[in-house]
Amino acid sequence: MTIIENKKQNNRSDRHSAKKKPGLKKIVLVGNPNVGKSAIFNCLTGSYAVVSNYPGTTVEVYRGKAKIDNAEYEIIDTPGMYALTSITEEEKVARNILLEEKPDIVIHVIDAKNIERMLGFTLQLIEADQPLLLVLNMIDELEMSDKKINTDVLLRELHIPVVRTIGTSGKGIKELKKAIKDYKKKNAGFIQIKYDNLENAVSQISSKIDTDLNFSNRSISTLILMEDEEIINKTVKSGDSRKKIDETVKNIKSKQNKPLNYIITLKRMEAVKNILKNVIEPNIGKKISIRNFLSKITMHPVYGVPILLFILYFGLYKFVGEFGAGTMVGFLENIVFDKYINPFFIKIFEVIIPWTLLRSLFTGEYGIFTLGLRYSFGIILPIVTVFFFMFAIIEDSGYLPRLAMLVDNLFKKIGLSGRAIIPMVLGLGCDTMATMVTRTLPTQRERIIATILLSLAIPCSAQLGVIIAIFEGKNSAFLIWALVMGLVFLLIGYLTSKLFPGDKPVFYMEIPPLRFPKISNVIVKTISRVNWYLKEILPIFLIASALIWLGQITKLFDLLIYILKFPMKWLGLPDEAARIFLFGFFRRDYGAAGLYDLKKAGLIDTTQIVVASIALTLFLPCVAQFLITIKERGIKAGIGISLFILFFSFIVAFAVNFIIRSLGVNL
Repeated sequence: MTIIENKKQNNRSDRHSAKKKPGLKKIVLVGNPNVGKSAIFNCLTGSYAVVSNYPGTTVEVYRGKAKIDNAEYEIIDTPGMYALTSITEEEKVARNILLEEKPDIVIHVIDAKNIERMLGFTLQLIEADQPLLLVLNMIDELEMSDKKINTDVLLRELHIPVVRTIGTSGKGIKELKKAIKDYKKKNAGFIQIKYDNLENAVSQISSKIDTDLNFSNRSISTLILMEDEEIINKTVKSGDSRKKIDETVKNIKSKQNKPLNYIITLKRMEAVKNILKNVIEPNIGKKISIRNFLSKITMHPVYGVPILLFILYFGLYKFVGEFGAGTMVGFLENIVFDKYINPFFIKIFEVIIPWTLLRSLFTGEYGIFTLGLRYSFGIILPIVTVFFFMFAIIEDSGYLPRLAMLVDNLFKKIGLSGRAIIPMVLGLGCDTMATMVTRTLPTQRERIIATILLSLAIPCSAQLGVIIAIFEGKNSAFLIWALVMGLVFLLIGYLTSKLFPGDKPVFYMEIPPLRFPKISNVIVKTISRVNWYLKEILPIFLIASALIWLGQITKLFDLLIYILKFPMKWLGLPDEAARIFLFGFFRRDYGAAGLYDLKKAGLIDTTQIVVASIALTLFLPCVAQFLITIKERGIKAGIGISLFILFFSFIVAFAVNFIIRSLGVNL
């Protein structure tokens, strides 16, 4: 029976957990993102892990148990890493597992068709004296390309076992299990890259290293020459040794006309080239496939845009907006809750709680059951479920990394990289969840910028669905709203990137092949994320219901509504709009729904609809997102972001109203 347990790994591994159980051998899977490590993990353990990978998916480390013949193994699926030099938090976690958990076998999984880019990491692992086994995954993709790999020659060149697999179908897993069972580590040193002028420095540093970490001294020396501060702190114990090592690095740097990092990387690339010259052979007769053609145009700066708009229209507007926010919400809210669930709870609490005031906490207009559960299960749950389903299809098809590449140049202008597209797209489903996902961005600067943009200019699917309904038949008004949202997103992103210090974001991503989504993967991913929603977000909505109840009975809301009437007049909106802004803070779609009611009652004209929609979309994030922002970014940042948004939303709406009225535009 296979057992899987999820354990969060921080930037250092737990020494206690690194101790091996008697008779239990440890296998660590390593490799670049999007090479199929999790698929191999699933095949070995029989336990499901998220197969397709996007930045942040494998921040958590998955552990499972596998039995091969009579031997039992612990299998560890590490976050994606490109080299032993760690940049992101994911790479630091993966390297620390190799350094401190001392695996019996390290399985390096690579995308076979991209072996030229990935074999350099294999050589680093060999240099680090790791008990290595190489897996050439996605062989089916290689076979459709214009090249093929001679595995026998590669095995002779590397002197380590090499296995060909297709992780998604399980092909080659039998051979992999046999390679694991028969594995015996050979003596290190079959491959030793010569770094020419750096060799003396490597030897000098090696003699000063004092560590029990699971890397060879030679490997650690090259990392020190590349000025990896974390490795230096882990391996150099005495101050005298540190001083001598610093002098050695400084001395060798002064004698080179290129950075040491560049020299070492170049030598490794040369070694890869020499190894592969007899390994890669032409695959005669293979022409570019339709799938490869589609793969290229999805990332094209011109042709990729209409494809993105097509996906947004049918995936977001039609499926999530009309079906999720319309059909499903209408059925659950108007029939299931209004006719059955809410009346049931009202009757129950009338019996068990005789005090009207206390009973209103649970079943009043803003009660925990009549509002909190109804909002969570009747409105948000169906919307985020269909969004998660659509997101899983896009993810499993391999389109998401292509979208990241498509927007990377634009996002760099606003201080982000292409990987930030993940929380931005998720924000269109649920901004609260997306704010949590910003933790996967590599730098604090990018996390803050992304959090601000999510709080300000990304409407969640619940709010967006109602806003789309408000603009029905008013295309020019909707276009103005969308244009203002886009301009605000770019302007604030650009300004914050200039205000917050930090290096420009670096982005590198392996592009998986385009494929038809596997329905079982899509369903499991959807269920997993819905489960996350219920665990993480549901309690916050229940707390929000209690806060609304408290605001009602203390008359605090009446005071806030009175105060909000002043900016409403300033924006040219009726006094009735004050209430929708206040309750929009607790429920994004509630504010939009209130605006819809004002429109339906004929209390506002089209210009006021545009102004109010802009102000509501830019207005304070819902209380759930506000609480998550404080949790993720800290109380000072959370309050500071919210205060900025509060004033900025009214300023932008005022400017739009002034321009439309001054120009005499008739909407």
